[in-house]
Amino acid sequence: MTPAPPVDLAAVILIALLNPAVILVAVWLGRRADQPQKLPVAAFAAALAGSLLTYIAVRLGLTGVAQVGRAAAGVFTAQFVFGLAWAYLAFRFLPR
Repeated sequence: MTPAPPVDLAAVILIALLNPAVILVAVWLGRRADQPQKLPVAAFAAALAGSLLTYIAVRLGLTGVAQVGRAAAGVFTAQFVFGLAWAYLAFRFLPR
């Protein structure tokens, strides 16, 4: 059996960075946070929403996303990091 080719790291980072579910949930919850300690919770929720959207895209067979379906843990971790950044930016620059 031939081994599968490695997952492209740039694709994983781009999927995590440009996932609209991660951006929307992180900005929404980051803006509503009243303490900076709540930002990791917002990032985790954003990563969960992003993972759900990525799963749906992989199941539908979308071309650019199908190759990163094997790297779910890496995508989730990158989405958490970028979700934390989006939540911080919303907390800092979009006051309630």
